[in-house]
Amino acid sequence: MNSITEPIGKRETFRLWSIVVIVTLLWVFLYNAIQPLSEWISYEALGLARTSHAGEAVAFFFYDVPKIMLLISGMIFVITVLRTFFSAERARRLLSGKRSGVGNVLASALGIVTPFCSCSAVPLFIGFVEAGIPLGVTFSFLVAAPVINEVALALLYGMFGWKVAVLYVTSGMTISIVTGLFIGRLGVERWVEDFVWKMQVRGAEDQSANLTWDERFGRGREAVKEIVEKVWLYVLIGIGIGAGIHGYVPTDAMAAYMGKDAAWWSVPLVVLVALPLYSNAAGMAPILLALVEKGAALGTALAFMMAVVGVSLPETILLRRVLKPQLIAIFIGVVTVAIIITGYLFNLIL
Repeated sequence: MNSITEPIGKRETFRLWSIVVIVTLLWVFLYNAIQPLSEWISYEALGLARTSHAGEAVAFFFYDVPKIMLLISGMIFVITVLRTFFSAERARRLLSGKRSGVGNVLASALGIVTPFCSCSAVPLFIGFVEAGIPLGVTFSFLVAAPVINEVALALLYGMFGWKVAVLYVTSGMTISIVTGLFIGRLGVERWVEDFVWKMQVRGAEDQSANLTWDERFGRGREAVKEIVEKVWLYVLIGIGIGAGIHGYVPTDAMAAYMGKDAAWWSVPLVVLVALPLYSNAAGMAPILLALVEKGAALGTALAFMMAVVGVSLPETILLRRVLKPQLIAIFIGVVTVAIIITGYLFNLIL
């Protein structure tokens, strides 16, 4: 029996990886074909002048829509497959018993690779508290998971290169570690709702190590389908706004308000403006690109995006179920200050 099933298993594995290789090659081909195709549609098929406002805006739109959708699809698939080797339950076990400092760094790193969304903020918070994980370490995880967003990472890499992507991850981890350390030293346990300390959460069984490659790739496909269905409209709206900025907003005006030589208060101003807004990284990334191309400093524009994405209104509302207003205010305040500092640092470095 084993002699029959073993060759079948090998053939299935070979077929699976062959499909992955073929799809990867097709992805690379399509990605490289985007720019000439967008220019042909804008300047040949539609007959728009290359130097006109409308021509630049339309070319930006037709270039960025397929580019961003390909980047999202490819990176989400890869990251989801990698994430199948982790789980929230495994992260909870790894962080259990860790002291502040080491625990904050580990929590920040785990927050990047562990599946997380706003709807899971409350159960994760309760589970971490129940496991005896220090409050500051828990906050490092809760900040890192949404701030270092895989969609934003994919788009920043595709638009600005690996250096900016690495700086984005580094700054996000620093923000989450500093936030956790600061909150941990304040002794704010009294501002966690009383029922949280009384709850007992049974850990789910961690089956991430038992998945086959077929199951891991299947989860990757499902994640791509689910996320693309959720963000495609944001992508179109974001690119539409970005195209308008790219084609019609004067470079001098953008540089005056958000450029490197703008007033010192430009970074905190854009962050404060961004806080009540809510969007996802897929919608914000094309706007970020258009702002930078029009003369905005990358640090200022990135701080704006991180504030919109990182201080998520839905997550904050959900966390109100387990945190008292005082602790939520501290949480938002520390993250806001950290994002502002990050914007200044990016402007100095880049």
